[in-house]
Amino acid sequence: MSRSRRLVHAAVGGVVVLSCTVLTAPAQAAPEADEPVGTVRLVTEKRVTVDYPWAGASGFQYRPGTTSVTTVDYPDAVPPAHAGPDDLASGTDVVNTRDGRTVTQRHRSTGVTATVTIPSGHAYRAAAGWSVLTMDGTGALHVLRAAEGTLTEDTPVTGFPAGARPVLYRTGGSVGRLAIVYVLDGKTSVGLVDLADGAFRTYVTSDEATPQLAFNDRWLVADWKAIRVDAEPGAEPTALTRADARPEAVVGDQLLLGNPTFVQGGTEAALTARSLVTGASSTVLTSSFGGIDPTLDGGALATAGPSSLNWNIHRITLTDTGGLTTTEVARVPAAATGVQGLAVAGGELFLHGATPGGSLRYSGFQLDADGRPTGAQTPRSPALSGTTCLPGDAACPQLEALGDGRVGYLWTDSAGQESVLNVGLDSTTILSGPTDGDSGGRLAGGTGRYVLYNGSSGKQRLVDFARAATGGETTLTRDRTAAAVWGQTLWTPGSTQGSVTGRNLKTGTTTTLATGAPCTPTDIQAVNTWLYWTCGGTAGVYDRATSRKITVPADHGPARLADGFLLRENRTTHELLLTDFHTGTATTRTLVKLPATDQNTGGSNGRWAVDRFGGHIAYLNGTYGEVSIVAGGVPTSPLAQMEAQVYSPSVIGRSMPWSPVWQLNKPSTWTLTLTKASGTVVRTLTGASTGAAVRPAWDGTTDTGAGAGSGPFTWRLTAHPRDGRGPHLTLSGTMTLG
Repeated sequence: MSRSRRLVHAAVGGVVVLSCTVLTAPAQAAPEADEPVGTVRLVTEKRVTVDYPWAGASGFQYRPGTTSVTTVDYPDAVPPAHAGPDDLASGTDVVNTRDGRTVTQRHRSTGVTATVTIPSGHAYRAAAGWSVLTMDGTGALHVLRAAEGTLTEDTPVTGFPAGARPVLYRTGGSVGRLAIVYVLDGKTSVGLVDLADGAFRTYVTSDEATPQLAFNDRWLVADWKAIRVDAEPGAEPTALTRADARPEAVVGDQLLLGNPTFVQGGTEAALTARSLVTGASSTVLTSSFGGIDPTLDGGALATAGPSSLNWNIHRITLTDTGGLTTTEVARVPAAATGVQGLAVAGGELFLHGATPGGSLRYSGFQLDADGRPTGAQTPRSPALSGTTCLPGDAACPQLEALGDGRVGYLWTDSAGQESVLNVGLDSTTILSGPTDGDSGGRLAGGTGRYVLYNGSSGKQRLVDFARAATGGETTLTRDRTAAAVWGQTLWTPGSTQGSVTGRNLKTGTTTTLATGAPCTPTDIQAVNTWLYWTCGGTAGVYDRATSRKITVPADHGPARLADGFLLRENRTTHELLLTDFHTGTATTRTLVKLPATDQNTGGSNGRWAVDRFGGHIAYLNGTYGEVSIVAGGVPTSPLAQMEAQVYSPSVIGRSMPWSPVWQLNKPSTWTLTLTKASGTVVRTLTGASTGAAVRPAWDGTTDTGAGAGSGPFTWRLTAHPRDGRGPHLTLSGTMTLG
């Protein structure tokens, strides 16, 4: 077996987008299809290197990786009283654009423009502010500036050593000077040309062929030697203690050091400052690298952030007291990455893809009650290794959103042995459940703590990921049949034709229903009071609440049961079909037309998925990395408890709180009250469900922070449906502390 990557789309380029964007229509959607309520794009968390084509006093331009240039304006930029080539200081806001032998200069704050014409026989070398540096046919350097009318002032550079060969021209934090690195008699030196009068001065002779350098109007740092620009002629530079980071810029008297050549595993690169006066060091930005540059006004720009989901450009400027201050001035959009699997449950969309870069991860997008994305992409697992895939898999790996904030998925090792893994409650934990050496299997479903696994051995296993467990446990092994688990009930074919038996996984009690199926079902699915069955060309839904038997279409598959409706895909027409049966009569309509460009086999969790705990549908819309969400439009069932893990601890505290779990059938907001035997309410907790699970934590203190003491307590949970449909749910019970 080899790793499968079947989710191939029409566009696979490095598109730069925001991590969560609401669109008006999905790509390639049929005109009659439902418009999505929102669209998200899965993006890589890998931070990209940024370069700055221009950075001045009123704003800057940046380019992440190889993508297009973005311009950012500072909102507080104040134009100078006068700007023009006769005022070199105003050049901190000049953009130079060269076209052949013409350099057009535009002052961004004032709109003043000027043109420098490069004389015949001169070659362009560099530009800073209103000044253009050229070299003539003899090797002599010139500073050109625009003058009145069509004239160009030419100031020859003086003091540049005869016979020296320039190898590098650099701008820095100045519009009054340019740095030139040159070679003479086999030695490399660094100097600055004064753009006001053309005077050149050598400051540092380097031991390196390509010395690292940074400068402003006060200091030049090259080859780890620092010298004041206004130092007396003949003054020797001061040697600096070398670091593993590069000198990136000088702001005031502070040397910025970043982009280290080596970073210890588990740590982050940081941008630090070293005073060129006192030698004192400080941290300017943590998690900063891959985009640090001086600005023409003497400041600097630097990227920083924990990941591309929060990767920002910061402006670094000098304070009145000579210190440094940073201001976030732009957010760098992350690049799209491919979706290798999707699932949606309890108002959260889960996407699987290579978001950390080379590693895979589950990422989550929170949805509101209408299915609209309400926040950016968040990590929902640690970085994961790849797995092998069986032929015909719609998604790799196979996955199932469990409705309690977690995702169960199937992982196969190099020997083909499988495990059921569980992630989602945080970005660091992976729980593993055994399959007793089985392989070649499929996930047959799951909700909350339970995941159903069908092995190629012919055995079916129920893996239990209980509250606070460190791993999954196989709690039931049986011969493989059609089966479904919903809450704490396992549904399997009964002993008579068409019957289905529900087994309570906690008590062992059973209930048998006559579904009206003319066969032994080959597929069973359960959601709330609905039981779906099929046996080839016949399918139906049995409503346990009313004992209704509803015939539903069986012409296309695979089918996926949701709350009051069925979702199927026609792989010939690429239509996603919704069959609404909540009234007792099945009515089918086309929900959306899916793109025909992917190469997977279709089916839930490959190109589309449905929220069994709310009714929203997510699907790949044909644009690389994008998933659109539409509402099912079918009324949801009343709020109900599916399963609960409530216990009575002997001792609780801040490090070991009481942490029950109530698995509900759809998202809610909730209030939990703790009352002593005397009737006094000692603590009230509120929150929102994780998926559709209520997960409070009580540390044993009262609302005032005092200890609640020991003895019996009554708890009362009131949950309100987030979608506003149906009454609230109230549950209560007792426990004893101490």
